[in-house]
Amino acid sequence: MKLKKLIKDIPVTEIKGSKEVEITGVCANSKLIAPGNLFIARKGRIEDGARFIPEAVAAGAAAILTDIYDPSLKSVTQVIHPQVSLIEGLIAAQYYQSPSHELYMVGVTGTNGKTTTSFLIKYLLDKIDLPCGLIGTIEYIIGQNRYQATRTTPDVSTNHKMLREMVLQGCKSAVMEVTSHALDQGRVMGIEYDVAIFTNLTLDHLDYHQTMENYCLAKNKLFCALDSKKAKKTFPKTAIVNADSPWHMKMIEGCPAKIFTYGIENAADLQATNMTLTSTGTRCLISYQGKSIACHWPLIGRFNVYNCLAALATGLTRGVALEKLAKLIQAFPPVSGRLEPIANSLGLKIYVDFAHSDDALSNVFECLKELKEGRIIVVFGCGGDRDRSKRAKMAQACEEFADISIVTADNPRSEDPADIAKEIIKGFSRKESYIIELDRKRAIEKAIDMATPKDIVLIAGKGHEPYQIFAHKTIEFDDRKVAGQICRSKSLICSST
Repeated sequence: MKLKKLIKDIPVTEIKGSKEVEITGVCANSKLIAPGNLFIARKGRIEDGARFIPEAVAAGAAAILTDIYDPSLKSVTQVIHPQVSLIEGLIAAQYYQSPSHELYMVGVTGTNGKTTTSFLIKYLLDKIDLPCGLIGTIEYIIGQNRYQATRTTPDVSTNHKMLREMVLQGCKSAVMEVTSHALDQGRVMGIEYDVAIFTNLTLDHLDYHQTMENYCLAKNKLFCALDSKKAKKTFPKTAIVNADSPWHMKMIEGCPAKIFTYGIENAADLQATNMTLTSTGTRCLISYQGKSIACHWPLIGRFNVYNCLAALATGLTRGVALEKLAKLIQAFPPVSGRLEPIANSLGLKIYVDFAHSDDALSNVFECLKELKEGRIIVVFGCGGDRDRSKRAKMAQACEEFADISIVTADNPRSEDPADIAKEIIKGFSRKESYIIELDRKRAIEKAIDMATPKDIVLIAGKGHEPYQIFAHKTIEFDDRKVAGQICRSKSLICSST
């Protein structure tokens, strides 16, 4: 695509150089620049993209989108705009020919539940002949191809590129986890969503947003952007919100789309009642438009009832009968690192979960409490360089529900794990409630050593993550593999004695 076509109708301040250059791609990462690309040199919270212009030019960038003209750059065209981030999404959408217009787009936002809800939606849309791509925390799924995710919601150019690839791969729909950071930073600019889902809002990311009100306002942008005038065919744009969240009315302020509510406690368009929670799944009654049907699915826990309701609501917006959706959801496969059971020959009940906030932990504990015969033993920590206000609160949640808490490292990043642990244990009221073991492998081993078949071991915080991030290195570390290896070693020892 010629640069002049790419920037047509986009309000740039000036252009220095030829508009006739051929643009082969749009990229904001200088390390991923290919010959002929337009490099987006935007300012971030930490880094200024302008610093990487020489690297991008050396890699073959044909043009640069930047905020200040650099007369020393003679070999590339410079597109100037005072706020690069304001037009980055428009340029990405233009280059990739607005792929979201060709897909049934579902965006899922909220503190907890985004990943499971997204996988549920993909599963249902695949089953109702709307082949679905996925962009989220665990992976990006594009047609038959799967890629390990680098961040939950990538930069805006990458998002448009992946959506175009989904169209080329035959996808008819796409579901995206949309974080508050992504909404605040314009990473989904130019993406037209048909459905926006709100799961819940609890304490998290205040290191970035400062207040819960700001956190809510960032997520609210997803709903305010549901322009009903741009609805595709006969399906109205819809905001699907959890009526049991105290933030749900704030979340849809200014939303011009149809509102669809779901819940358990409060009256809602789609409601679950008469729940039976077991270690193998959930049974309940689902009510919709004056009719109730019996439902069951293999996911455990009350919080997964909300996730399933959100997914069922999405299917209903496409006009699919609830009876059909309920039948399909019965066979939903488990999601990686979300209350994932660790198979072992020791007869132990071990689960790995991504819960890394006090609310997420409480939700998991509420679920496990239903299955409890003996003790609950939890291994957990808090990430470094992240919201410090939740550290003591996570300890409080563990002390309320768990019998033994083992405090350990969880991606300490630039912080000292011992300092993080000191902040965590301020939330415990009793010294006998916790043990500190900063080596995560040894912490998991201690939990398994002290567990009996009646106990439950919860390894929380990292879920599907296959690494551990320290100040000067990142090492391979997967809670699921580590727990499995420890169980196999113990089993061998037991069989040899």
